[in-house]
Amino acid sequence: MSSTANLIDDYGRKVEYLRLSVTDRCNFRCIYCMSENMTFLSRKENLSAEELYDISKVFVGLGITKIRLTGGEPLVRPGILDLISSLSDLQGLDELTLTTNGALLKKFAKPLKDAGISRINISLDTLQRPRFRELSRTGELDQVLDGIEAVQRANFKNTKINAVILAGYNDDEICDLADFAIRRDLNISYIEEMPLGSITSHKRNHTELSSKVIRKKLETRYKLSDTNYQTGGPSRYVSLKNSKTKIGFISPISENFCSGCNRVRLTSDGQLLSCLGNTASIDLKTIIRKYPRNPDVLTRVLRTAVKNKPEKHHFNLNRTDILRFMNATGG
Repeated sequence: MSSTANLIDDYGRKVEYLRLSVTDRCNFRCIYCMSENMTFLSRKENLSAEELYDISKVFVGLGITKIRLTGGEPLVRPGILDLISSLSDLQGLDELTLTTNGALLKKFAKPLKDAGISRINISLDTLQRPRFRELSRTGELDQVLDGIEAVQRANFKNTKINAVILAGYNDDEICDLADFAIRRDLNISYIEEMPLGSITSHKRNHTELSSKVIRKKLETRYKLSDTNYQTGGPSRYVSLKNSKTKIGFISPISENFCSGCNRVRLTSDGQLLSCLGNTASIDLKTIIRKYPRNPDVLTRVLRTAVKNKPEKHHFNLNRTDILRFMNATGG
């Protein structure tokens, strides 16, 4: 397929980045991500490894240069290393990355590097053990800390911490999390909570904390300078004097970043989401199972889906318009 066969929407945005969810299952139950008692998809409802690969291959043929594997927790997916190895061989794919909660990285860090993962993002919302348990419901902080050490031993570059900040829960640790990243030459992004899925643990309009407020708290300890640094995602980065660490802000609520969106998402059950904050989706699972060896059909569908990508999302913390949880969306 021609390398000029790019995916461009009606607003002139070139889509080059696929976030590929390989499972909706997770070994954590984070309060901002899902309910405490979850019902997960069956194996039949999820795309097979072969289907994930075949769809990815068509995407790469259409100009996707970066794939990020997500979940749920991608490392609980059986056969994940084999899938990574096959995806990493796709001609035209420049970067294959992974987002994880970190709990299984002590075991998987080196095998992930060997299989072809080039960069890893690790969720870490608190450095306090009891609070970690409260936020994750089932997780253990030390597992994640061990995983971060394993990633560094495996010599991954530009490893990043992702921290969702909730007022009244962990906003007192904003600078502590930055210190943690700085001491280890890690990057860190602070994320505003998104109203995805109906939860009962807290009211999102009560825990809202904007990137502007987070930055002001950081500026009480650090001198921050704006940068043009990019990794292909939505983070807007600042730098610190005498540090390799870049600090990012992901601001879906306070600073809509849709004008530069270059991403689409594929859920583990094959729903193509051209916008995180919209309910519309395209059922690629039905298409690929009906036409299993016909990439031309999938190509036409992908072109149309991206062409019709919404201009922007409309989040409202006072109500939940999108009922799918983040683990189903692909974190």
